[in-house]
Amino acid sequence: MTELIKEIATASPDETEAVAKEFAAVLCGEMVKKDTDNLFVALYGDVGVGKTVFVRGIASLICPDDFVQSPTYALVNEYRGEYRICHYDMYRITSEDDLESTGFYDYKNCIIVAEWCENIPFALPKSYYRVDISKTDDGNGRLIRIEKVTE
Repeated sequence: MTELIKEIATASPDETEAVAKEFAAVLCGEMVKKDTDNLFVALYGDVGVGKTVFVRGIASLICPDDFVQSPTYALVNEYRGEYRICHYDMYRITSEDDLESTGFYDYKNCIIVAEWCENIPFALPKSYYRVDISKTDDGNGRLIRIEKVTE
């Protein structure tokens, strides 16, 4: 089952960050409930569409003192604040063994935000947030679609 949380067009990275910061409040509310070990946010979108900008917006509310950068070479960056955020880049992950080697399954009590989830359909939890980011028709803005996916 999929529930649409928000669909919005943004015209700048600052607007994209603001949408993500608003979404971060939803994530904080979920963490308070403690229904699960982790919350999972699956990010989808082409190169350069603003996935890391979106993560920066989430972290601006939850971990405002941390510097957010793409985990392309590190595979995972960890940010600490009100809650812990584990920011993954799954671009080079091609198998369950690859994912296992990153320590992915060892993270507990955090918000996992993963870019390139197209590469890990086998690892998505039963319940997660899906964020699709694409360029608008003019190529200058972004269309952001946030959904809650549950089995």
